[in-house]
Amino acid sequence: MSPVVLILIFIATVASMEGFAYVMHRWVMHGPGWFLHASHHRPRKGAWEWNDLYFVIFALPSILMLLGGVQWGWGAWATAMGAGIAAYGAIYLGFHDIIVHRRVAHRYVPRSRYMKRIVQAHRLHHAVETKAGTVSFGFLVAPHPAALKAQLARGGRAGVRKSAASS
Repeated sequence: MSPVVLILIFIATVASMEGFAYVMHRWVMHGPGWFLHASHHRPRKGAWEWNDLYFVIFALPSILMLLGGVQWGWGAWATAMGAGIAAYGAIYLGFHDIIVHRRVAHRYVPRSRYMKRIVQAHRLHHAVETKAGTVSFGFLVAPHPAALKAQLARGGRAGVRKSAASS
C-alpha cells in the first residue's frame, strides 16, 4: 500500500474519531455509561476518577489495530488506523485533560478564537451535573457558546450547577 494512501487512512481515521467521540459521549457516556461518566461531572477528589476508565476502553481498538497491522499480518492499513485512533487519543488528552481540565499544571492560556470556543463549550457542557440536559458533546468541534447558552436556557436550566455566587 502506498505511503500516500496510508497517510490518507491515518488522517481520515483521526477526523472520523471526532464523530465517534461525539456519538459515544452523547449516547453512551450520557446514557448507559453514565455510571462511570458521572464522576467527571462532579468535583474530582484525587488524581483519578471513574470516567478515566473510558480512556483505557477507547485505547483498546487502537492497540488491537496496531497489533493486527504490525504483528498479525492484517496489513499496513490496520497500522495506519490504529495510529490514527492513538493520535486522536493524544489530541483528546491534550485538549480535554490538560488544557481544559488542567490535570497537568501549565501556564497556557487559550487566546485564539478556536481554543476559546472549545474551552468555553466544554465548560458549558460541565455546567450541567446530570445525565440529561447537557450541551456540546464534541471535543474538537463545538457549537458557538451563545448557541449553547440558548440551548441550556431552552432546557429550563435543568441540572445546571448552582454557581458559587448564588449559594
